[in-house]
Amino acid sequence: MVESLDHLQLAIPKGAEDRVRPFYILLGFTEVPKPDALAGRGGFWVRSGAVDLHFGVDPQFVPATKAHPAFIIGDIDALVQRLADAGHRVAWDTKLADVRRCFVNDPVGNRIELIAA
Repeated sequence: MVESLDHLQLAIPKGAEDRVRPFYILLGFTEVPKPDALAGRGGFWVRSGAVDLHFGVDPQFVPATKAHPAFIIGDIDALVQRLADAGHRVAWDTKLADVRRCFVNDPVGNRIELIAA
């Protein structure tokens, strides 16, 4: 039986670390060091509270445009404003009446869902 989630891995293309990292820092993540045994593979790791994301280099990268992580955001309006100010397009979704949420793509096209707490 699954007890908890250790981390979620998202793929990025080779050499995209410096384009992708600032986006996730803007979402509120902090970079954490990868273990030395894995550092040579490229990519990077970030954490926010109990949420760990690992970014791995995929030589045949295709953005995840349907599958996606969904993050609960304390002040979604402030985050959406920061994203807009940084040039990221946010699309609000109203299909679920009791859920305030939007979607944004990271700099390499991976879909991210943001849900108001």
